[in-house]
Amino acid sequence: MRLLRLIKIIAVALRFGLDGFLLGHGRAGGLHRVLRVLLFWRDLSAPRAVRLRHALEALGPIFVKFGQILSTRRDLLPEDIADELARLQDQVPPFSGDQAATIIEREQGKPLTAIFRSFDRNALASASVAQVHVAELHDGREAAVKILRPDIAQVIRSDLQLLDAGASLMEWLWSDGKRLKPHEVVAEFARHLDDELDLMREAANASQLRRNFAGSPLLAVPEIFWEYCSTEVMVMQRMRGTPVSQVDELRAQGVDIPKLARAGVEIFFAQVFRDGFFHADMHPGNILVTPAGQYVALDFGIMGTLTPSDKSYLARNFLAFFRRDYRRVALAHIESGWIPADTRVEDFEAAIRAVCEPIFDKPLKEISFGKLLLRLFQTSRRFNMAVQPQLVMLQKTLLNIEGLGRDLDPDLDLWATAKPYLERWMSEQVGWRALLRQVQEEAPFWGSTLPQLPRLIHRALSEDRVAPLQKQVAFLQGEQQRLQRSLGLLAVLFALSTALVAMLVWLG
Repeated sequence: MRLLRLIKIIAVALRFGLDGFLLGHGRAGGLHRVLRVLLFWRDLSAPRAVRLRHALEALGPIFVKFGQILSTRRDLLPEDIADELARLQDQVPPFSGDQAATIIEREQGKPLTAIFRSFDRNALASASVAQVHVAELHDGREAAVKILRPDIAQVIRSDLQLLDAGASLMEWLWSDGKRLKPHEVVAEFARHLDDELDLMREAANASQLRRNFAGSPLLAVPEIFWEYCSTEVMVMQRMRGTPVSQVDELRAQGVDIPKLARAGVEIFFAQVFRDGFFHADMHPGNILVTPAGQYVALDFGIMGTLTPSDKSYLARNFLAFFRRDYRRVALAHIESGWIPADTRVEDFEAAIRAVCEPIFDKPLKEISFGKLLLRLFQTSRRFNMAVQPQLVMLQKTLLNIEGLGRDLDPDLDLWATAKPYLERWMSEQVGWRALLRQVQEEAPFWGSTLPQLPRLIHRALSEDRVAPLQKQVAFLQGEQQRLQRSLGLLAVLFALSTALVAMLVWLG
C-alpha cells in the first residue's frame, strides 16, 4: 500500500515538474536534464510556486495541510513559494454521515438520539482532518459538532514517513538541502497535526480565547459544551454570520467596512500584547461577521503563544522602529539573547537601517507591516539569530491579518491603528503602572512567605546547619594559625641568613 502511495507521489511530482526543485541543483543535475527530455510533453509554463501548490492539492488533504504549515516557515522559503502555499484551501469531500454518527456514539457510549434532539447527517463543512455537522441539543441549543476523519491518524503516520524520507532525499540530492532543514519542517508539521488530532486540546484553546474576549463587542468565540467532548469529537455552540470575504454582502447588511478592518487589527494586537495567546490560522475561511459588525472566530486547532519576554521584544522593536531608533532595535535583539552577545551593535544597527530607512519615504498605507517584520527576521538571520518558531507563526498571522484588513479597506493604515495600542501597552509595562501590577501579582506569594520568615531564619541558623559551618571555620582558623607559625619561622630564618651574610661580608 505504501509502495503504491510512493509511486503516486513520484508521478504527481513529475507531472507538475517538481523534479526541478530537487534535481535542478546539486548532485543530480544530469538526471534532471534527462527527465526534461523524456517528459517533454509536460506543460511547465506556470510559475514554480503555482505548480507546487497544484501538486500538493493533487496529492490530497494531508499534503495540502503540509503546504499550509510550510507556508508559515517564511524563514526557510523563498517569498514566491510561501505566498502561493498560503493560498491552499483544504476543502475535501466529506465522509458519510453514518460514519460520523458511529464515531459520536462510540465516543459517548450512548445512542445518537440520547445525545442530540436532532443531528444533520450532511456535513456543513469538510476539511483535511475533520468535518463539521449541525445538531440540536435536548435543551434546544444549536450546536456544531466537529468529528475527526476515520483512521486519519494512520493515514497521517504513513504520509509523514514518506515526507521524512523525502526530506532525507532532498538533503542528499540538493546542495542547499540541509540549510532548509527539511527534517525540522516535517517534525514541526507532525507536531501541528498531533495538536489538531486532539479535539480536547482544540476545545481548550477555544475556551481560553472565549474567556480572553468575554463581553467584547469585537470578537465572539463559541461556547464549548464540555460534557459532549472527547479526543475525536468536539461539540460547541453554533455560530452564525457571513464569511468575511463576502464584502458586498456585509455592506448590504449595513456593516461599516473600514471600522471592521480597524477592529480586526485591534483584535490581533489585543491577542498578542494583552494575552500572549493568539489565533494563528486567521484565514478568511475561519472568520465570520455578524450583522452588528462583530467578528466570529472558528477553528482553534492552531494557536500561538508568546512569553512576556517575546511581547516585550516585539513592542520595543515596533516602537523603536516608529521612532527610527535603529540602535534600540539592535539592542533589543541582543538583550533578548536571540543573536550572539558578541555581535557588534553598530554592524547590526547598520543592517537594520538599510531595511527600514527606505520605507519612510512612502505613505504609511503603502507599507506592509508584515513584510517589514519578515525582512527584519531575515536580516537577523545573517547575524546568526536562532529561529524563533513563535515569532514565525506570529509573522504569518500578521500577514494574514494585514491582507484581510486591506481586502476590507484598501486605505487601511495598519501603523496608525497599531501604534496607539503599542504605546498604551508599553506605558503599562514601565513606570508606576507596571510596579503596581507586579506588586499585585506577587502579593499572594509575599502573603504566604512573610509569615514563614522567622521559621526559615531559625532553620537557617539551627545547629544542624550551623555545625558544618562551624567546623569549616575551625578548620580555616587552624590553617591560619599554622600558616602564621610557618611565616614566623621563615622570618626568623631570613633574619639569621641576613645576619650571617652581613658578617661574612664584614670579615672579608
